[in-house]
Amino acid sequence: MSVKRTKVDSAKIPGLVDYTVELIREKKGYHIMIISLDKLTTFTDFLIICTVDSSRQGQTISDHILGSLKDQKMKPLNIEGYNQAKWILMDYVDFIVNIFDRETRDFYQLERIWHDAPVKVIKDEEDR
Repeated sequence: MSVKRTKVDSAKIPGLVDYTVELIREKKGYHIMIISLDKLTTFTDFLIICTVDSSRQGQTISDHILGSLKDQKMKPLNIEGYNQAKWILMDYVDFIVNIFDRETRDFYQLERIWHDAPVKVIKDEEDR
């Protein structure tokens, strides 16, 4: 799915990232990390990474983010992986949401690829 990019004031991006994290938490996504890439690359400013327990949960989180950010006049440039839901990528250009099942997250380990970037780990509400 591809749609036209919505221009966002750069001062609003961190707030949108935090809002997106809250949307993930509302649907019980966990092991959430925000990786700040603004000083390292030009393709995005932030990666949001989370883990889910099932494909349905991943799709639910994706749908929740899509609908809630649409209400904020935000549309993703692209969404990948929705049907299989092992790794759903939602590209909002200034930030990218990565929703992984456990096995796929363990395999790709995006946080290791970007080990030199500042990382904010969001504390889980419950131990897993």
